Amino acid sequence: MRVAVVGGTGSVGAPIVENLVRRGDDVRLLSRHAPATPQLGASHHTIDLATGAGLAEALSGVEVVVDASNDSRRADQVLVEGSRRLAAAEADADVAHHVAISIVGCDRVPAAYYRSKVAQEEVVAQSPVPSSLLRATQFHTLLAGAFGFGERRRLVPTGRALLQPIAPAVVAERVADAVHAGPGGRLPDIAGPQVQTLSELAAIWRRHSDRRLVPVRLPLIGKLGKAVRAGALCNPDAAATGPTFDEWLGAER
Repeated sequence: MRVAVVGGTGSVGAPIVENLVRRGDDVRLLSRHAPATPQLGASHHTIDLATGAGLAEALSGVEVVVDASNDSRRADQVLVEGSRRLAAAEADADVAHHVAISIVGCDRVPAAYYRSKVAQEEVVAQSPVPSSLLRATQFHTLLAGAFGFGERRRLVPTGRALLQPIAPAVVAERVADAVHAGPGGRLPDIAGPQVQTLSELAAIWRRHSDRRLVPVRLPLIGKLGKAVRAGALCNPDAAATGPTFDEWLGAER
């Protein structure tokens, strides 16, 4: 099967590419920049969702498109308008199946980025290209990036926000399954094995760190704070097997 992975160099895009290559698919990795280390078995095509540049050529002959793109700073431009450009290019190329990745609870958290994810989902649903949509909880890599940023300043953020982080490789496996299953509409959510507070996750990070870190409470106010403290970004019923944040860190560090 010929599959294009948009955002194939990202934290979940890269393991999706690796998983599909292992399954014997003809994989095209689509991104603005080529990966620093070429992925064996995958060809790279330069595209830009913000402008649509390169999409027509990159999607020629493609059967399935996986959209693993992300841009928190230009969410509307890349995720929403970019999805419209991608949908139009897919229709022109006679793509048979679009697989989208979104966020568990994005419709329950009043923040600009999550509103953009909801709008992106609506674009996918309205596209003429048959689709599958998988919502996942926060990736372990996202937390590691946030904690790592604080660690460089000898700080670690804490708080009562409830999160259910998941390993990107586990999500990649589910996405690859969706690619081969065919269009399935809204798929069951996938979530990490444990629901934990930000403070509990911060304590795990501190145990794995070789630095003395000062805990700093992250203020969560208003409707946003109420939503994340209530577990809007979690789905315990969708817990998947796979490494906890603690186990994942132990393997990565």
